[in-house]
Amino acid sequence: MLNLAPNEREQLQLERLQATLNRAYRNVPFHQNRQNLVAGRNGKDPSAIERVEDIAALPFMERKHLGEHYPYGLFAVPLKDIVRIHTAPGTTRHPTVTGYTRQDLRMWREMVGRAFTAAGITSEDILQIDLDPGLANWGRDYKDGAESMDVAVIPNTPLSPSKQLMVLRDYKTSALVTTPSRAIQLTDLMFKAELNPTALNLKRLILVGEPLMPEVRRRLESRLHVETWHQFGLSEVPGPAIAFECRDHHGLHINEDHFLPEIVDPVSGDVLPRGETGELVLTTLTTRAFPLIRFRTGEKARLMADTCPCGTTFLKLEWFEDRTDDILNINGVKVHPSQITRHIEDALSFVPKYRAAVREAEGEKKLLEAAIAMDDRLFSDEIKILEKRIHQLESSLRENLGVPVRIRLMETSLL
Repeated sequence: MLNLAPNEREQLQLERLQATLNRAYRNVPFHQNRQNLVAGRNGKDPSAIERVEDIAALPFMERKHLGEHYPYGLFAVPLKDIVRIHTAPGTTRHPTVTGYTRQDLRMWREMVGRAFTAAGITSEDILQIDLDPGLANWGRDYKDGAESMDVAVIPNTPLSPSKQLMVLRDYKTSALVTTPSRAIQLTDLMFKAELNPTALNLKRLILVGEPLMPEVRRRLESRLHVETWHQFGLSEVPGPAIAFECRDHHGLHINEDHFLPEIVDPVSGDVLPRGETGELVLTTLTTRAFPLIRFRTGEKARLMADTCPCGTTFLKLEWFEDRTDDILNINGVKVHPSQITRHIEDALSFVPKYRAAVREAEGEKKLLEAAIAMDDRLFSDEIKILEKRIHQLESSLRENLGVPVRIRLMETSLL
């Protein structure tokens, strides 16, 4: 699959696209109700698409649609065919709920295995997974993919950084799946503990969840004496390893037999020529339970036009740090401003003036900082009551968003 000729790849994509559109149009009212699935062919079966490029005539899916059809409104198969259900924070009051058939889970194992193979992972490795709670679903997918390759896995477990480092050292971990932020945190902790990296068996870092900046890669590789491998996925839906690095380390190969990528102008929605930077839009080609049709990811990216020395013919993706929307990326977990506002209102019974931002905490791990304006409605006769309310708000945000949180009270004029 990795070395399909362009005409073979396009034919495979077209066949799978038509099957996906037929299934979605037939089984999902959301798609049935949008009669303009194919421009100029109102009411006609969307399989009338004759070329992959014709997908540009279809409407976009957005994150708000995932919450609006909570919980099972976007499922394209009966519930009896669902074998796993995932939940992630959504952009509306409802969370995002996604389902997977057995075939879907096999697909994810295949993609994860493909990405691991490209990174040189074999059955001789001991693979440790260390991801934030908000990426717990990814932890399961990475575990399943590694186990399908007979790799020994230390599953994603909520441990303190010092405990993760202990496991890394004592269990002779040779490959670590984590985010760039957590990798930096563990590295700083290791040097603080005066643990020599040569005492570790670690050889590879699989970095996920966030764009990997060149300076961060150089820093990790030089301090840990490892090789780093970057992978891309969606934290809300459907999962990890949608794109992965090969040995060339210049762009991420997209699994084009499972996903159809587009780059569009984030304002007009027009498809941009290959090589131009814009918003990444993805369409699933093999997902049965939860098909995405032109899903706007908000990720800023470009499709690279050059061929790869590794021989893989799948297109490569360059993934940028800034986004085309206002979503915050915190250690790989996507947080929408509306989610923050909703939880603040639930905790305080009103929405004060506030400012949310991503900050670096100890060891350069990222956290969500919400600076809230001092407001008379916050205060009572006892300071302990105010402290309790702020503590409850921090806990609510942390629990519901799956990211570290810090609340600060500030003068309104400083916001």
